[in-house]
Amino acid sequence: MILAHVHSGPDAGPGVAGPVVVAAALLAAVVYGAAASRLRRRGDAWPQWRDASFTAGSAGLAWVAVGPLPGGAFTSHVAQHLVVGMAAPLLFVLARPLTLALRTLAPGSARRGLLALARSRATGWLVFPPLAALLDVGGLWLLYRSGLFAAVQHHVWLHAVVQLHVLTAGLLFTFAVCQLDPVRRRWSLTVRGTTLLAVGAAHAVLAKSLYATAPPGTTFAAADLHTGAQAMYYGGDLVEAGLAVVLAASWYRATGRALAARGRTQARRSWAAGAPAGRRRSRSAPGAVGTSRITVGRWMRHRVQRPAGIGPGGRSGGGRGGQHGVEPGGGFVGDRQ
Repeated sequence: MILAHVHSGPDAGPGVAGPVVVAAALLAAVVYGAAASRLRRRGDAWPQWRDASFTAGSAGLAWVAVGPLPGGAFTSHVAQHLVVGMAAPLLFVLARPLTLALRTLAPGSARRGLLALARSRATGWLVFPPLAALLDVGGLWLLYRSGLFAAVQHHVWLHAVVQLHVLTAGLLFTFAVCQLDPVRRRWSLTVRGTTLLAVGAAHAVLAKSLYATAPPGTTFAAADLHTGAQAMYYGGDLVEAGLAVVLAASWYRATGRALAARGRTQARRSWAAGAPAGRRRSRSAPGAVGTSRITVGRWMRHRVQRPAGIGPGGRSGGGRGGQHGVEPGGGFVGDRQ
């Protein structure tokens, strides 16, 4: 995803990347909406708020590409970073696009390939929370605490690469922390929560360092630098609080499912302990019921196939075997009782 807001420099282009970003964001939103509508027409449930979440993420990317950004040069760059690397990835992950794609695609090579990619070993390592955090916040430290940020201001292609990394790393980290879509391995809440706390601390320290010292090789105004650093600090806290809410909701649902399963197990054990012995035997030995049904079926076929008026052993209906015979009209003698 190439964004258009590049500061002026020798290689600064006319900003043709902006319309490309807007078109890509609009196309992604339309494809998502069409897939969700197809799922609902099929009778499957898909919440409307997920459509709104994905649309909001796409709109955010389009806005930072061509829309007016607040503040000076550094403050506008920080606003871009917050949207591209933090807010938009959270909105995209909450929409569960991978789950939607797997439920929409027909069984075939495309669906199998996507599922194999999602559960591959490489993807499992990329969404390992500590590694995803290192790619995300480590890239930010490298950008702002080295000469890379100064070089970005003068080269369009380098700016595009950096923004693509920011978006990709933000998506990986958000996906690794939330883990709402099917993945190879779901890491525990402790691992994900600890990683989120560590990333929040690293992001806050980076913002404070930028408040005190500008990135190497840059000459931003002090007011612009302070405003941008404060926006990074409080804006990052806001998005990380949203991630914490997602984690808490996941813990709540998992705990509720575990308690419900434990309650069902205890109820089955209590019933088994208090049920009568004969009833327990009848439920645990279904073969006895099957045997009785087979015996009755054979007896019925034997009675119906016997000629009318002939009792057991070939005797005519009457006397000792007559009570089991068949009347001339075709009915059982015992039916009259």
